[in-house]
Amino acid sequence: MPDDMDLCQQINQERIDDALADHYRRRVTGTSLTHCVDCGDPIPAKRQIYSPGCCRCVACQTDFENSFKG
Repeated sequence: MPDDMDLCQQINQERIDDALADHYRRRVTGTSLTHCVDCGDPIPAKRQIYSPGCCRCVACQTDFENSFKG
C-alpha cells in the first residue's frame, strides 16, 4: 500500500506531465495563451503572433529565463 510520500510524488508527477503536455500542445499548434500564466496580465497580440505558443508576458518570460542562469 502506498504511503503519503508515494501519493505526493504521484500527484506531483501527474501535474508535471499535464504541464508538459499542455506546453507541447501549444508549441505544436502554435496557439499562444491570451494571459500570462505567472502574473495574469494580458499577452499582447503581437507577442502571440511572433512567439507562437507563448504562455508568459515579456517581463515574466525574462524573469523565468533569468532564473535558470543562477
